[in-house]
Amino acid sequence: MSKAPANTKMSRFNIAPDIDSCSSNSNEYMSYQDRSTKVPLNGMQYTDVDAESQNFLSDHQLGKKKYESPGSASFGMSVFNLGNAIMGSGILGLAYAMANTGIAMFVILLVAVAIFSLYSVHLLLKTANEGGSLVYEQLGYKAFGIPGKLAASCSITMQNFGAMASYLYIVKYELPIVIKAFLDSNDNSWYTNGDYLVLIVTLVIILPLSLLKNLGYLGYTSGFSLLCMVFFLIVVSTEIFALNCSECHSSCYLNVSQLQVNTTDEECCKPKYFIFNSQTVYAVPILTFAFVCHPAILPMYEELKDRSRRKMQNVANVSFLGMFVMYLLAALFGYLTFNEAVEPELLHTYSKVYSFDVVLLIVRFAVLTAVTLTVPVVLFPIRTSVNQLLGASKEFNWPRHICITVALLVCVNILVIFVPTIRDIFGFIGASAAAMLIFILPSAFYIKLVKKESMKSIQKIGATLFLIVGFMVMICSMALIIADWIHNAGSSGEHTDGH
Repeated sequence: MSKAPANTKMSRFNIAPDIDSCSSNSNEYMSYQDRSTKVPLNGMQYTDVDAESQNFLSDHQLGKKKYESPGSASFGMSVFNLGNAIMGSGILGLAYAMANTGIAMFVILLVAVAIFSLYSVHLLLKTANEGGSLVYEQLGYKAFGIPGKLAASCSITMQNFGAMASYLYIVKYELPIVIKAFLDSNDNSWYTNGDYLVLIVTLVIILPLSLLKNLGYLGYTSGFSLLCMVFFLIVVSTEIFALNCSECHSSCYLNVSQLQVNTTDEECCKPKYFIFNSQTVYAVPILTFAFVCHPAILPMYEELKDRSRRKMQNVANVSFLGMFVMYLLAALFGYLTFNEAVEPELLHTYSKVYSFDVVLLIVRFAVLTAVTLTVPVVLFPIRTSVNQLLGASKEFNWPRHICITVALLVCVNILVIFVPTIRDIFGFIGASAAAMLIFILPSAFYIKLVKKESMKSIQKIGATLFLIVGFMVMICSMALIIADWIHNAGSSGEHTDGH
């Protein structure tokens, strides 16, 4: 069985409008087996394939014909691939979101974001057929010209950059714990300092892999990461029976913003269904960050066997349902284990209770391996987008290749070192790039490119309302997050979130 490229395509697609099943085109294309986690490699979605992109491909995959077999991915494989695209580091922040919204409010928000994401997929698939392109940036260009293409490209790049930063943040959080466990020591030496370890991992592992012209391990990264997250979910669901909340409460520190005067252990360990505090604002951005996968939808639609909009929508329905269940269980078990003591990165919270635990150590090591190998995969489309924006020639150039790679890694390391918590990355990217990719761009493209429906039709009215909701989510979330940052900066000595 041939796997469909889950997250990227580097060619132009011509699709006859108003045709639900489109599997008869015969354009040239180049593909590779991509199983990267969460972040679509859409930086390469341009009509002309430059030397940078070509060097990324395996030699045996160059020059394939696009429709020698029209769509080769089965329904089940497409569901798995889309699950790979959805799943990412966002799952580690969901328990924190539930701790700051309450169980009932979190479930309502989770259902709403999942439904909105599926509706966004519906708009995107219909727009692709009507607009005659299976490339996210190209839809932006057809709808709004250069500004539309730049909006799509910048949103995808920001999402990728945020994902890369979140992966390095996991290294910063978890690698010191692993090293201390192996050394059986609690010394705060330089080799257990997360900032130094991020730099070392970047220089020793990530930079050399990122400089390769061909990432041969690419086909295994996403599947391995998904298995790691499933293992993580199993461990989280079993630890709730092994840990007592009152013990966790006394062992863990609580966020100052969540503390109330004379709060007892019993009160802190009692699950709450509705919570409103200064951290509640991060819930929606964390959820949007966890569900964004939309740039991967179109390449996967193109690769679906006997494809139609209805079939691809069903693929999305099954994938989103599976991720919905995983997200709900991870958040619920994590919250019920630690309640108010849960941290922005759930796995790190266990270090406050266990100084050494073999199972958790295996989970940490597996997750660290997965995210470290994923960073070069995520970096590639960002580098390609920078090449495109700089108008670089199609000829591969080593000095340019090295300079862009080093500059990107320097920027993301500075971000990881100086931003105080992974919550801020989840929040900012979820409120900006993820909101653009889920709410704003698909609805705007639909309104502009689907000509056969009038603005008074139910479909166009729904898309318009969805666009308005998207702007409200982005503006309100960003405003409240910035206000929280300003408030925290004014009382910096009182907050210890994420550390």
